[in-house]
Amino acid sequence: MADTTEPGSATVVNNERAGRFEMHLDGHSAILAYRVLQGSIFFDHTVVPPAIEGRGVANKLTQTALEFARSKHLRVVPICSFVASYIAKHAEYHDLLAPSILKHLLG
Repeated sequence: MADTTEPGSATVVNNERAGRFEMHLDGHSAILAYRVLQGSIFFDHTVVPPAIEGRGVANKLTQTALEFARSKHLRVVPICSFVASYIAKHAEYHDLLAPSILKHLLG
């Protein structure tokens, strides 16, 4: 029988050496890759294996990454379209963006 661990009980780890947030679930690894440069954090891309898609994994990775950015006082640059969409839908993270990026994101 397959492990059916829910994302809410899985831990997101910040692998700073590799520049990514990682979550391991049901034998699969999902990541949110980033780079920190001059006071900003660039979220480059999110990868969630098909076997664990649709379970909120990318949401949890993104929320954890944004909370990390807030705790380190980093300005967020959402290159990844998933991260950009997540921020657009969650006003509590709008303050992490430069005004010009926020304006572009919200149209």
